[in-house]
Amino acid sequence: MARLFTVGPGGPKHVWFSSSPSNQGLSQTWDTRALMKMDSELLNSPALCLAEEEEADTSDWNLPLAFMKKRHSEKIEGSKALAQSWRMKDRMKTVSVALVLCLNVGVDPPDVVKTSPCARLECWIDPLSMSPQKALETIGANLQKQYENWQPRARYKQSLDPTVDEVKKLCTSLRRNAKEERVLFHYNGHGVPRPTVNGEIWVFNKNYTQYIPLSVYDLQTWMGSPSIFVYDCSNAGIIVKSFKQFALQREQELEVAAINPNHPLAQMPLPPSMKNCIQLAACEASELLPMNPDLPADLFTSCLTTPIKIALRWFCMQKSAKLVPGVTLDLIEKIPGRLNDRRTPLGELNWIFTAITDTIAWNVLPRDLFQKLFRQDLLVASLFRNFLLAERIMRSYNCTPVSSPRLPPTYMHAMWQAWDLAVDICLSQLPTIIEEGTAFRHSPFFAEQLTAFQVWLTMGVENRNPPEQLPIVLQVLLSQVHRLRALDLLGRFLDLGPWAVSLALSVGIFPYVLKLLQSSARELRPLLVFIWAKILAVDSSCQADLVKDNGHKYFLSVLADPYMPAEHRTMAVFILAVIVNSYTTGQEACLQGNLIAICLEQLSDPHPLLRQWVAICLGRIWQNFDSARWCGVRDSAHEKLYSLLSDPIPEVRCAAVFALGTFVGNSAERTDHSTTIDHNVAMMLAQLINDGSPVVRKELVVALSHLVVQYESNFCTVALQFMEEEKNYAVPSPANTLEPCNLTPVRDSPAIPRLRSVNSYTNIRAATTARNLNKSLQNLNLNEEGGPVTFSPGNLSTSSSASSTLGSPDNDEYILSFETIDKMRRVSSYSSLNSLIGVSFNSVYTQIWRVLLHLAADPFPEVSDLSMKVLNSIAYKATMNARPQRILDSGSLTQSAPASPTSKGAHIHQAGGSPPMPSASSSSLTNEVPKPPTRGGEQPPMRPPYTPTLGGQAPHSHQFPRTRKMFDKGPSGSEQAGDDADDPGGHKAYMNANLSTGLCDWSAKYFAQPVMKIPEEHDVESQVRKEREWRFLRNARVRKQSQRITQRGVTRLDDQIFINRNPGVPSVVKFHPFNPCIAVADKDSICFWDWEKAERLDYFYNGNPRYTRITAMEYLNGHDYSLLLTATDDGALRIWKNFADQRNPEMVTAWQGLSDMLPTTRGLARRVSICLDRSKGQGGAGMVVDWEQETGLLMTSGDVRVIRIWDTEREMKVQDIPTGADSCVTCLSCDSQRSLIAAGLGDGSVRLYDRRMGANECRVMTYREHSSWVVKAHLQKQTDGKIISVSVDGDVRFFELRSPDSVNVLQTVKGLTALDIHPQANLFACGSMNQFIAVYNSNGDVISNIKYYDGFMGQRIGAISCLAFHPYWPHLAVGSNDYYMSIYSAEKRLR
Repeated sequence: MARLFTVGPGGPKHVWFSSSPSNQGLSQTWDTRALMKMDSELLNSPALCLAEEEEADTSDWNLPLAFMKKRHSEKIEGSKALAQSWRMKDRMKTVSVALVLCLNVGVDPPDVVKTSPCARLECWIDPLSMSPQKALETIGANLQKQYENWQPRARYKQSLDPTVDEVKKLCTSLRRNAKEERVLFHYNGHGVPRPTVNGEIWVFNKNYTQYIPLSVYDLQTWMGSPSIFVYDCSNAGIIVKSFKQFALQREQELEVAAINPNHPLAQMPLPPSMKNCIQLAACEASELLPMNPDLPADLFTSCLTTPIKIALRWFCMQKSAKLVPGVTLDLIEKIPGRLNDRRTPLGELNWIFTAITDTIAWNVLPRDLFQKLFRQDLLVASLFRNFLLAERIMRSYNCTPVSSPRLPPTYMHAMWQAWDLAVDICLSQLPTIIEEGTAFRHSPFFAEQLTAFQVWLTMGVENRNPPEQLPIVLQVLLSQVHRLRALDLLGRFLDLGPWAVSLALSVGIFPYVLKLLQSSARELRPLLVFIWAKILAVDSSCQADLVKDNGHKYFLSVLADPYMPAEHRTMAVFILAVIVNSYTTGQEACLQGNLIAICLEQLSDPHPLLRQWVAICLGRIWQNFDSARWCGVRDSAHEKLYSLLSDPIPEVRCAAVFALGTFVGNSAERTDHSTTIDHNVAMMLAQLINDGSPVVRKELVVALSHLVVQYESNFCTVALQFMEEEKNYAVPSPANTLEPCNLTPVRDSPAIPRLRSVNSYTNIRAATTARNLNKSLQNLNLNEEGGPVTFSPGNLSTSSSASSTLGSPDNDEYILSFETIDKMRRVSSYSSLNSLIGVSFNSVYTQIWRVLLHLAADPFPEVSDLSMKVLNSIAYKATMNARPQRILDSGSLTQSAPASPTSKGAHIHQAGGSPPMPSASSSSLTNEVPKPPTRGGEQPPMRPPYTPTLGGQAPHSHQFPRTRKMFDKGPSGSEQAGDDADDPGGHKAYMNANLSTGLCDWSAKYFAQPVMKIPEEHDVESQVRKEREWRFLRNARVRKQSQRITQRGVTRLDDQIFINRNPGVPSVVKFHPFNPCIAVADKDSICFWDWEKAERLDYFYNGNPRYTRITAMEYLNGHDYSLLLTATDDGALRIWKNFADQRNPEMVTAWQGLSDMLPTTRGLARRVSICLDRSKGQGGAGMVVDWEQETGLLMTSGDVRVIRIWDTEREMKVQDIPTGADSCVTCLSCDSQRSLIAAGLGDGSVRLYDRRMGANECRVMTYREHSSWVVKAHLQKQTDGKIISVSVDGDVRFFELRSPDSVNVLQTVKGLTALDIHPQANLFACGSMNQFIAVYNSNGDVISNIKYYDGFMGQRIGAISCLAFHPYWPHLAVGSNDYYMSIYSAEKRLR
């Protein structure tokens, strides 16, 4: 049976294969290891003619990649919904049928000359074989029977040789009874003259002495619309043309009457529109019906109503029939079986005929026409399928049937050959079946068509025409024999993407797969679950159909079945999550089906995708549905979800936060019990404040915003307290302290380069950093002192999904600026707020407010943006409620609302119009949340935010002094605010009640995308794969060539191969390991240089607040798709992609790596002032990191007392190793093979930690030989690698790991400001205060002293601010305080 499975970390997550007997050859399993092996064999094969140094290193293939998951590369939003046209908006039934036969048996009409012999049969009866009247009645009865085969429930009325009045009476009565449904008018005119060019058909007078014309215009009036007309007479095409002309005339009359009510036409009863009318005519306007005596006279009617009978007769009349011996016309009459029994020969032929005609129509007709003619009405669909046969047969007798709407020609379609073959196979068995009674062998037609479909699936290219067999697959679902295989192939087809699902739905698959949910066959379960997951991922509106047909019970039973593979349970829970999504009926049905209990049992399943969707499903079932929430409370659902908050997979943590957020976000009545639960949930959620994944933190803000909406009054009180406290408490903000930058030359303003705009900071378009702003930016927005605005994620509008759902800030002034929030955050950390009256400071609301303050300063802009919205929304309401109310003229407001500070009275624009909260702030100290009154029995709406329309002005409370730093404009602005009071551009950036992150819709995209396809990176022929191969070959070349040079030994290193002036003072430099690219960070921006071409590639702003600086950088995935990690001294880590190429740099992720680092008063020129403050060994290291590509672990430390290890795969903290020292960590170096970490500290000690051991015993060695600040401690990567450490005093010490004392000491210059050790070449370089660089080999011999630039006048180097070796080449990069950046090498232009 079909099954899904998972392959190793990089491989395809889900691959479908079918092991049903028919499909065993198709089982496809892709194993990453096999691919790797194949790749390395390919790459090393001599066939590729690679030079020896061009062989790729297999180790590159095995290195894991960090931050390359879908959540990092895609925007977190759902797929754009395709417009679904498959649902018939107006399903119809043909309820009445008028059979009008003008045969006048025995009398030929005057204008037809018949041949002799001539076609005579009407409805397979020879009219001359009985009396004329009896013949007429028998033919009428027979025609009715023939139609009843196709539509047994319709109401049939015969009108035999009628008069005009009889036809009128018949048509008007049928239309009256049919109401809006369809009526069929069948006209046989074989006994009357041909239709006239004036648009008339003929009937009789009462005595049958005259032919009387009947205008088609009148017929239209009586029949009305919708109708279908069948004309079986010569020159029938004339009627079709006249019908259209009359229909057009009616439309014009309708238009005239509509425009001018006094027109005479408007006084008359309006003619019915003929837009919905269908016509089928036997031949063109100039053609006569065939008179071949072997054919029936009503050949067209026979094709439309007895297709199999006429098709077999016609087959026997062809020359090719001679190839089937012993088959005669008489034998055909004896074919055993019934048309509606598919197991009999006749039934099977009918089934094949239906499949073939359906397929031809689907492949040839435009989609909307196919829907209208072949899916809207059963009788119309049957007639049109049979019309395709009529076209084929009648064209062979030079007669062209006509239809309106017109169909493209189908008589030459290749599928007719498949029909001929099926007929041939069936008829060839007839003689033996009838004479000898042998068993009937079923046709191989369906099996062969499935094989053709399978070939299309297996062999086809990406962009190709849809498979023509799709409608046949649909027919095969009816057969138990082929059903399993058909479902398997259908599943594989749907997996091709949303377009395939839309196509299958347009063919009409929906009712079939809905009906199959009633089947109890276990083997169909995986297939049906897969198919339904695909359908619902593309069109979630099917939720209603499923609930109506009790389909949800099927998926509940699959989910509850422990023997079902996890992959199929995942799909089942996804389907249920769609059923309960914002659909009360679905929520009620699933709640009764025990969905909550079933989901809770699966929360600890080892399959991550299942855990994720179980949580999402729970979050959706109790979203705004209180009985489900209480059911969850009884089952302790919230407590069971807590375990997922520490799940290794970020998406699962995210789903758990979503579920807990909707759990507290229910707007029903609050009791003490429910409030307690909400508080517990909130405090559990607050622990995720420093989660490594921004998706989780974004979801956290949304979850907390639900809580804020529920307990608005309490949060308003807290907000007011914080705002008061912030105003009264002067914090020594690091932003305001003077930085010890006096040694730094002032930047020349003309040299300020233009910064690249960064996707995450779209409105920084200036040549700037936070220290020195471009004029254009200063004009862009100033804060209240008129000084430059702070650059921080908080006040930058971001191109985030959050902004798009909430209305992006677009420079709206927030009430709480980023500065204020940051100040509040620090106030709350170390002030005596406990003394405040009112809510106790450590209440839940205060804690959550602090969490939101913290998140507003999040390094990831989308998180901080969302949090700013929530905080400002509450701050705004708090200030509104705290203001004294003015007495308002009752006419000026529709509802009671707080006064606005305009001079013209109030025009408060309220979203949803909810009333305000009590104005006295004292009342908001209670736990009660005021309820808005409900209108007319509606549910109480979620409380929307106030949206003042004050042109961006914030309201001002009379309680606050004017000097408050809270607002961007003082109360004095309120006078002029009155003039633009109608401007709707107010605080549109505030939170609305249904904030969301798009996580669920984004997760659902997984099911809409192909899961069986080999991922591109594993497809040996794909572009992605080729690019990786190229990169790995380049890496191998760099390693080989650099190794040759370093093995020869480097005797000097002073050739300057690059020099350029950097836009900012370099503080950290980092070579890319394989590209000729170097990253240079100044305080808050990063510049990229190509050191081979000596050109600048990029310069962009890192986004850290202005009182922080970049203190470390690392390349992640340097061997493949490179990312750049920057660490700042406030503990934030940011990761960038798309730098140094033509695209805009984008932030992949960012998080708070170290949470308790409070930025101290340290300046940019720390290396310069190093000797002054480092001797004390206190503070100032900033943040230091070391990266292990092999394990995906990131070690972080700095001005803290721990080494924190982050697992980038899980995006969570995995370990905190206490340093055991009172000073900061100044450098880190790790060795993944031995799980060791060496740390240099500010007190001169070097400590070695084994991260496999517990927190208390993991420090395995402490070396205390240095007396001052350790500048660098390097742990060599070899198995017997030593630790090399250097202090500010210039003493270089070598330690064996197992011995407590150094094994070697070298003395270099004193006053070291920077040092680096070359990992391959046994070199180390020192930069000092004395403005020169010394390069030493491992014996301590100076091999180069660098004092001057090669440039004009050979000026002296500035104080060295940073230096770094290339990981492979013998290149040394040096940054100095005079902005210059130079690179020295062992030999001139080495490469």
